[in-house]
Amino acid sequence: MLDPELLERITARRAELDELEEQPTKQLAEARAERDELAVAERVLERVSEQLADERASPRHHPGRQADRQ
Repeated sequence: MLDPELLERITARRAELDELEEQPTKQLAEARAERDELAVAERVLERVSEQLADERASPRHHPGRQADRQ
């Protein structure tokens, strides 16, 4: 014969463990999502930095320099 109190305690503990198991899974998913967002931000920053460097090196950006070359 099953002890209802013992069965209730076992069920409650299993529920606690299920919840504990979900926490690292959620944290891992959040960390991966943030890492992916940071990778995108890094690529955008690199692209914008390259564009700015190209613009600064362009003669159109420094019209006085173009006159010096003529």
